[in-house]
Amino acid sequence: MTELETSILTAPEQAATAAGGSGAGSERLVALRGATTVPVDERDELVARTEELLVELLKRNRVEHDDLVSIIFTATDDLQSEFPAVAARNLGMGDVPLLCARELGITAGNPRTVRVLVHCYSTTPRSDLRHAYLHGARHLRDDLPG
Repeated sequence: MTELETSILTAPEQAATAAGGSGAGSERLVALRGATTVPVDERDELVARTEELLVELLKRNRVEHDDLVSIIFTATDDLQSEFPAVAARNLGMGDVPLLCARELGITAGNPRTVRVLVHCYSTTPRSDLRHAYLHGARHLRDDLPG
């Protein structure tokens, strides 16, 4: 392991690595993915669907508020009524770093879609993480456990 790789490990990962382990079972930074669709571009619909997505994603993975590191949201060009991060603020996550961005405008892309990437600490092995793809986004990542 390089010096840089060692310097970015969390304390539990450093201890596990020093002991010859992989860090599995110890708390480490993970990323959870999810997406949902919004039936119409109206503020209340966008916020409600994004709140639903966040609640489901955190519930499936037993993530508590203090486990959160940051959340990145993207929205397709046809969603302009509100920032998806408002949903996280409504759920009490205003102290978590939140970032909104535009999804790539792919011709055959899924319309009215909000995607999320949640960075958090977890002891759950990567293979047991459960991502959340709701409503018209269910088909986007059939290869991921949900």
